[in-house]
Amino acid sequence: MNRIAQYLITIPAVLLVIVFHELAHGVAAYKLGDPTAKRMGRLSLNPLKHLDPIGALCMVLFHFGWAKPVPVDMRYFRDPKRDMAITALAGPLCNL
Repeated sequence: MNRIAQYLITIPAVLLVIVFHELAHGVAAYKLGDPTAKRMGRLSLNPLKHLDPIGALCMVLFHFGWAKPVPVDMRYFRDPKRDMAITALAGPLCNL
């Protein structure tokens, strides 16, 4: 498969994975009582809400990158340690 075809397949797949990963963090925090991600428009399927420009460029160039971290305010959680752990694990678990 040539490089262009490979990118045409890989880039949408990576975007989808990033969006669902970050959305999972935000939804978990929201369900546990933190409205921060919702107020900041991060409970969205729009990739532009989740992509960090430098992280996205690094993904394309080096096959390693990152997204914008989902804002979380632990003060809204009933059990901050447990709820933060659940929120943190939601993203990776979504990728399984």
